[in-house]
Amino acid sequence: MSALRFLLLMLAVWLGCGPAMAEKRVALVMGNSAYKNVARLANPANDAALVGGMFKTAGFDTVDVRLDLNAADMRRSLREFAGRTRDAEVAVIYYAGHGIELDGTNYLIPTDAALETDGDVLDETVALDRALFAVEPAKQLRLVILDACRDNPFAKTMKRTVASRAIGRGLAKVEPTSPNTMIAFAAKAGSTASDGNSKNSPFAAALVERLPTPGLDLRKAFGFVRDDVLKSTGYKQEPYVYGSLGGDDVPLVAVKPIATGPQANPDAEIRRDYELALQLGTRDGWTAFLDRFPSGFYSNLAKGQLNKIAAEETRAAAAEKARQAEDEKARLASDRAKKAEQEKAAAAAKAAEDAKAAAEKAKQVEEAKAAAAEQRRKDAEAAVAKALADKQAAEKALADKLANDKAAAELAAKQASDKAQAEQKVAAVSPTQSSPSLSPQETAKLVQSELRRVGCLAAAADGDWNASSQRSLTLFNKYAGTKFDAKLASFDALDAIKANPGRVCPLVCDRGFKADGGTCVKITCRAGYRINDDNECEKVQDKKPVPTREDARPRDDERKKVESTPSKPQATGQIYCNSAGCRPVRPGCRLEVSGIGRTSTLGAGNAEICN
Repeated sequence: MSALRFLLLMLAVWLGCGPAMAEKRVALVMGNSAYKNVARLANPANDAALVGGMFKTAGFDTVDVRLDLNAADMRRSLREFAGRTRDAEVAVIYYAGHGIELDGTNYLIPTDAALETDGDVLDETVALDRALFAVEPAKQLRLVILDACRDNPFAKTMKRTVASRAIGRGLAKVEPTSPNTMIAFAAKAGSTASDGNSKNSPFAAALVERLPTPGLDLRKAFGFVRDDVLKSTGYKQEPYVYGSLGGDDVPLVAVKPIATGPQANPDAEIRRDYELALQLGTRDGWTAFLDRFPSGFYSNLAKGQLNKIAAEETRAAAAEKARQAEDEKARLASDRAKKAEQEKAAAAAKAAEDAKAAAEKAKQVEEAKAAAAEQRRKDAEAAVAKALADKQAAEKALADKLANDKAAAELAAKQASDKAQAEQKVAAVSPTQSSPSLSPQETAKLVQSELRRVGCLAAAADGDWNASSQRSLTLFNKYAGTKFDAKLASFDALDAIKANPGRVCPLVCDRGFKADGGTCVKITCRAGYRINDDNECEKVQDKKPVPTREDARPRDDERKKVESTPSKPQATGQIYCNSAGCRPVRPGCRLEVSGIGRTSTLGAGNAEICN
């Protein structure tokens, strides 16, 4: 009854006080190395063991690692895993081994596949869609990781039943249709992956390095995996991820929240059960404890308590046997039995007494061991309690420091804000206080003085708000980013100019002068140099003489004289003919028709008129 009561109590504690279940995460890891019809792959089995260990360390509720699966085993594993994903938030499948792409569809190759023809792919392999179907029920994340892009020997030897059928190199691109689904390839679609020269492939090594990082979003984690694999393979292999997730970060391992208050000892429940079993002190109690907690520190202590109980039972049995031997010896003596029988009984009694002594000694040894183990337990619990207290004190000190820093920052920000508001109030009040006491000429003079101080005005501050002063305020607006009316010298402009402690407008010097500090100084060039258009000294170039001819001027004068002389009458080119002969018409004369008829070039019927 005591054992039954203990078991019921333990069940109640487990149901009532156990920690609340977090989101359920399950993983299926498959690695095919020992292929029967092609050469063995070195790394997939090692990669599967490595990745499976990573998922276990990451706190997955179920991690099923399967190695060297034939077609039936692969289908059965996927079917069983699909049953576990129905009530899971996160489901992950990792496969390492050979894969093949046929007409744009990807297939995972079991160890017993022969693939003599392209038609055998449909019968002897497992479609990637079968793995996607297995992770489909998961509510939050569906992840399939394929380290199956190796150079596939089946694709080189199989016969094609249709000449146009495509058998790709590596795996084909995949676009998941379900939301929150990602498919990670060890190499980009259409390319092959390296098995590596070490115990594990470059892709698997990068996965276990990056994915378990607490709080790291999967998209960024696979980005780091890509960078690591590219670097380790000399930029020959580029992993690729297909599918998409939502806007929130989706880490494989969540960040543990920082504890701000007292934390319970994670072994407190085991400790309570151990102390309860210790109070019972029965074999059934310790057996029930070990059934629930088969390994660990307290389990080793429980085994020591069981050894102690076994030693006590052995001692009690030896003592009972010794008592029976003594009783038999006394009975024989009282019955006056034969001497041989008495000696035999005496020997049995002595052996039983020796066994009793040995059992007593064994009991003492086990009790000493149990006592030492109990002392070690108390010391360990004290050390854990001290470490927990130190951790809580350090976390409290850190929280206090962060709170103090935050309070100091808020106080500084408040003080700065108050100061800025006070300065704004002073700036808003001061013009109204000073404006009634100054005339427009005095105000203009003050503004001119400040404009001279900031380098925007070169003229004297005479109180005359002329065009030069207006240009200087326009310059100030340009370089200070203000928009004051340049036609008026106002107190707002005066306050804005006063707010600038140094020069605002750049120093501009006339030609032949340069800026030196806050003044313009004359530029002095050494002999043989002069100031050019860029206000810099440049060397004077000697002019080359232009050759002239001696007789050029007289010839030009003669030409001009001839051109200015009036032209003489020229011959008309007409011919006058009479009985004496033909001759040119004299200068100043002309031919006229003397009778009816046409004019002739020879002068027939014409008269020479010289008036």
